[in-house]
Amino acid sequence: MQPIRVFIHGLESSGRGTKGTYFSERYPDMIIEDYTGSFPERMEKLEGILAGKKNLIIVGSSFGGLMAAVYACLHEELINKLFLLAPALHLEFYQPYQDKKLHVPITIYHGLQDDVVPLDEVRGIAEKLYMNHEFHAVDDDHSLHKTFSSLDWDSLLS
Repeated sequence: MQPIRVFIHGLESSGRGTKGTYFSERYPDMIIEDYTGSFPERMEKLEGILAGKKNLIIVGSSFGGLMAAVYACLHEELINKLFLLAPALHLEFYQPYQDKKLHVPITIYHGLQDDVVPLDEVRGIAEKLYMNHEFHAVDDDHSLHKTFSSLDWDSLLS
């Protein structure tokens, strides 16, 4: 069964931002939607979009990384891989899941110069809760401008 690829953008971005455009040009079958409103409203939309789907490979950026992580906590059995780009796991919306251990493969990229999401806090959460993860602290900012397009997405998303 072919995996279903999903990209979830950050709080102040859209599916037509830099990362969304990059993915839509290279992976036309990737699910790339726009999410607006409160966290519960965004999660409700994500739940609707992914209803009945499995074998998911989800890429979440910043607030979208938070959404992807919460979705994984609720539906780990549906996830094949999770990629979190500077995920906002430090926000209060992740608090209810602070004891939920995930075993799905998770890869995190976080910029050393990130001034939006605290790297050490995210690393601490990952080490405590993600049993099968890789954490890459890279020489980059919150948006991962230098790192994002240099990653081998063909391999990562296969």
